[in-house]
Amino acid sequence: QVQLVESGGGLVQAGDSLRLSCVASDSTFGHYAMAWFRQAPGKEREFVAGISWGGASTNYADFVKGRFAISRLNAKNTLYLQMNSLKPEDTAIYYCAMARTQSYYETPADYGSWGKGTQVTVSS
Repeated sequence: QVQLVESGGGLVQAGDSLRLSCVASDSTFGHYAMAWFRQAPGKEREFVAGISWGGASTNYADFVKGRFAISRLNAKNTLYLQMNSLKPEDTAIYYCAMARTQSYYETPADYGSWGKGTQVTVSS
């Protein structure tokens, strides 16, 4: 099974930016849709952004539209999440996930492989 490793999290102030990366262990990465989810303490895991297998189609949760951008570089088996204008409510562990198909969905059950997550903390 493919391994996914996230990086790029950290402690920042409100209004700052971060770029998360997720590297896949093999080239199956290029065949499936990918997504970023996040989970804050005491809350359920929620969809943040998704991208189709080739990168032509993307979708975002309403609470990040206009602030976050998902992208992928299949040649490097890497998924990105550019996060701008960060808010304290963006504080969470961010996970990348590989879908079971070429299209993305917003339900965690539609994803078969997950990374261990990277912590993002935004102070006010």
